[in-house]
Amino acid sequence: MPEVFGFDCYSPQQIAERVEAVGVAKANLPLPQMVALGVLAGGFVGLGAMACTIVASDPTLPFAVARWLGGAVFALGLVLVVVAGAELFTGNNLLVMAWVSRRVPTRLVLRNLAVVYVANFVGAAGLAWLVARSGHAAMNDGAIGRAAIAIATGKCALAFAAAFWKGVLCNLLVCLAVWLAMAGRTVTDKILAVVLPVATFVAAGFEHSIANMYFVPLALFLDVPGAGGALGWNGFLHNLVPVTLGNLVGGAGLVGLVYWVVYRRPVRG
Repeated sequence: MPEVFGFDCYSPQQIAERVEAVGVAKANLPLPQMVALGVLAGGFVGLGAMACTIVASDPTLPFAVARWLGGAVFALGLVLVVVAGAELFTGNNLLVMAWVSRRVPTRLVLRNLAVVYVANFVGAAGLAWLVARSGHAAMNDGAIGRAAIAIATGKCALAFAAAFWKGVLCNLLVCLAVWLAMAGRTVTDKILAVVLPVATFVAAGFEHSIANMYFVPLALFLDVPGAGGALGWNGFLHNLVPVTLGNLVGGAGLVGLVYWVVYRRPVRG
């Protein structure tokens, strides 16, 4: 099959087989390993979000340049997850393929998604706390802190429906990035596969639940007087619930299930 496509990479059919096999392995991870890798993934995504905030703090950049550059550096998070190894809730939505093929039971899929989601929060919010304590927000005469507040406030102010659909579109692109990375045979292949889909979702302003576990807590930990508005822990939940639901639909539904139907559904003769 690779010869048909003319590339030294895995074919779409092979990617589907690999994603399904990886899903079985992820679902059966021992709990301590799952938790540790989940915390790492949350921190990795937080590092990408931190880099993205630095770009957003520069008012001299044209709008499109700032959005695309911010997205490109944000991709650091998923690159670390894919190459270094970690358990990320949004990417793990692809476990649905192994579940639909009946290779893993429902309880193991739900266990993985629930444990990884909570562990991702610990990693992302924990990094946000460290960044807030480090004085990082004072860089560029406080512009980074102001950018962090603006980003978080905008997220908390989103209407439920808007946050949901932004979540759908975000994880459609994130899971496609993971899918493309599974086609690669080298580290370079995987990095190149990840950057464009991730940069696209960030540039377009879509919503990633785990990234928001860094963005919003960071603003709250900074405790800037007068931030007010929708920003707060209630606002955080107001954002996180619809974004998480949207991420599930976009990742599990529009990528995992669709590719399962295309490549893994049993053919009845």
